[in-house]
Amino acid sequence: MGAAFRWLMPHPFLTLILAVVWVLLQNNVTAGMVVFGIILGILIPWITSAWWPDTPKGFRLGKMLSYSVIVIWDIVVANIQVAWIVLTVPNSKLKPAWIVVPLKLKQPEAITVLAGTITLTPGTVSADLSDEGHSLLVHVLHTDDPDGVRDEIKDRYERRLLEIFV
Repeated sequence: MGAAFRWLMPHPFLTLILAVVWVLLQNNVTAGMVVFGIILGILIPWITSAWWPDTPKGFRLGKMLSYSVIVIWDIVVANIQVAWIVLTVPNSKLKPAWIVVPLKLKQPEAITVLAGTITLTPGTVSADLSDEGHSLLVHVLHTDDPDGVRDEIKDRYERRLLEIFV
């Protein structure tokens, strides 16, 4: 049964997320919408599974949930900081910077989550990943301490992602 289940539902967590998102997007919870969401949740991962890389061997969901809370908090704080910068710092006084963040992460999924986290946080954008995947190029809107930004990304995000993707 395990192999047949895996064949039918190659990414069960994604199936659940797609079904829930479908129902939420409909803004109307009916049996038909739930069933259709489940059908989409099964079909989309099944049809696209040939192009998916191998799934991570170890993934700690609990740590990912706490990571998500930290990221949401950082997004809120960064929105306020960027608004303050936009309102109070003249363009001539902005100190943008390009920062190279060396990576300990090796799994593509973990690197993608890190790059997405950086881009979702206002004031920073992941611009490039080195060919070998050893570093990310990040643009920062305004900073007096590029090394401090790099160290914060490594400590606040990468360290946690190393614990999540084992």
